[in-house]
Amino acid sequence: MKKLLSIVLASILVMSILGACSKREDTAKATDSGSKKKVLVMGTSADYKPYEYIDSAKSDEIIGFDADIAKYIGKELGYDIQIKSSDFSGLLASMEAKKVDFVMAGMTPTEERKKNADFTDIYFAAKNLVISKAGSYTDLNSLKGKKVGVQTGSIQEGKAKDLQKKVDFTIEGRDNVPQLFEELKIGRVDVIIVEDTVAKGYLKKFPELKTNNISEASDEAGSAIAFPKGSKLTSDFNGVLKKMKENGEMDKLIKKWFDSAQ
Repeated sequence: MKKLLSIVLASILVMSILGACSKREDTAKATDSGSKKKVLVMGTSADYKPYEYIDSAKSDEIIGFDADIAKYIGKELGYDIQIKSSDFSGLLASMEAKKVDFVMAGMTPTEERKKNADFTDIYFAAKNLVISKAGSYTDLNSLKGKKVGVQTGSIQEGKAKDLQKKVDFTIEGRDNVPQLFEELKIGRVDVIIVEDTVAKGYLKKFPELKTNNISEASDEAGSAIAFPKGSKLTSDFNGVLKKMKENGEMDKLIKKWFDSAQ
């Protein structure tokens, strides 16, 4: 009788162990499945409102026009998008080093950048503005001997270098746009060159600043998404960008981020 009882208890113990193992295996499978979910890391510079920025009063999340576009594309293609911020000037190098999968930061696909990256079609076009204190800028010639502030590595820096061929002035590079406006306010630079959509919010905050449209600095600066050379994701993203333009989603996001008060 004792022997029979021992056998029954042993059987129950074995079944319990097997059941526990089965549960652990199911959990492991679920964990493995989760870890294999496709993730793309987006490199950006989160100081370029309304393209990408952090509203620190609400959270540490990077939000904005580019962030919404990237997440929409990710959902369409079956990817989770993680956003990583660093200085604008080092974004393409970070992608080359495989620290991020693509770069989206209101970036213009210049010929120089195309040497090291592939770009999607332009998804949004804006203009550059020359911004100054009242009376400190009148025309291109008035830049002579002045300090012109630009974001390091930006299309505006390239534009300033083009202007420099016509007038002798000093280019002052800064890491981000907020720094440019602060430098202008305290007089460390005489004028700055900034994209109009980005400048909009700052000009509301600092109404004493003036904008100028000179032909050499107000041409279109279109934004595109950068990928490593030869990446198939370039065409995949292009397909969704085209769809967004056709179904009205792009217009909806433009209205959300550029028409609203900043």
